[in-house]
Amino acid sequence: MNSTHLHLLLNHFPIIGTLIGSGLLLAGIFRKNYQLSNSALTVLSIMAIIAIPVYLTGEPAEESVEKISGVSETIIEAHETAATVAIWLMMATGLTALITLIIQFKSKTYKPALNYMVALFALICFAAMARTGYLGGQIRHTEISSTATINANGLEMKAKDEEADND
Repeated sequence: MNSTHLHLLLNHFPIIGTLIGSGLLLAGIFRKNYQLSNSALTVLSIMAIIAIPVYLTGEPAEESVEKISGVSETIIEAHETAATVAIWLMMATGLTALITLIIQFKSKTYKPALNYMVALFALICFAAMARTGYLGGQIRHTEISSTATINANGLEMKAKDEEADND
């Protein structure tokens, strides 16, 4: 198994895991179920750990696909930029979740304000992770691409062929 395969194998976990962790945390908060909240905090902490090898294998994965015909360097760069933002958000979420778990364990009391803060981080993190995954999927899955291309800032632009047709 090479870095590209590892990247493709693991990249779904932080996206789906963050969604699941966010949902569980919100359910735990609203139900005042502290065990559920703590389970969600654990899931979010684990997702942050899993996101590290996903991020670190991104560059080798880029090198293996950038010379393939039909692969857009612009989309790769947009994915890379989104991944940088997402990993920082994931680390903040995971660290905050872990600190919250430790504080609650040591004090043996539930800290609603900390759980709300982690939930907010987790939802923002999920959005960033999902966007990163969406852009990453467009690198090789042209069947999910619209007629638009993505520039390096992640903004959609009209495809050149479509512009020529409109003239």
